[in-house]
Amino acid sequence: MSQKTPDNQYRSPPTHDLPEILETVEEISPERNALDRLIARGGQAVSWLVLVAMGISVVEVFMRYGFNNPTSWVHETVVFLIAVIFVLGGPAAMARNSHIRVKVLYDSAGPRLKCWMDRFNDLLTLIFCLSMSYAAFHMFWGASHNPLGEWSLERSGTSWNPPFPAMVKGMILFALALMTLQASLHLWQSIRAKPSAASEEPR
Repeated sequence: MSQKTPDNQYRSPPTHDLPEILETVEEISPERNALDRLIARGGQAVSWLVLVAMGISVVEVFMRYGFNNPTSWVHETVVFLIAVIFVLGGPAAMARNSHIRVKVLYDSAGPRLKCWMDRFNDLLTLIFCLSMSYAAFHMFWGASHNPLGEWSLERSGTSWNPPFPAMVKGMILFALALMTLQASLHLWQSIRAKPSAASEEPR
């Protein structure tokens, strides 16, 4: 006697629906433009630096406690790599729209008000990124030039003495400049968006 399959039993979707499923996933993707998608993919590549930092830390442990021959470069290199990861996390979070935010007022607003709130939010983000980029430029300039205006990278001052302080400040400037470009594109998209489309866009 054959058993009847329960109606609530899980059934895998037909294979011919797979393109439609993938298309739907792309439509609800949090990235708002091609630059965001490029930055999101770059962020995934940068995340592998965590594995690199862990690997050279393991090398340091073996050299220090196994061979009594500690290195002079591992600690500063690990700090530099982790700093780069944190700095580039800003553009990646903006690209994926994964920053922390409170949406109580936004969720209760209508489509037209949401559209204007998106524009106002993107405008404030652009102003903030421009201000921070200006400050980061002066910080990097001071770390990459001596008082006479000649190119001279700020160094750590340790026995190895790498130019990591200047390089980190350069990465901060790069990340903020990139976020400024992202914010500009987001504001342009918000200005051109219609209220009906803006209400459906993930924020």
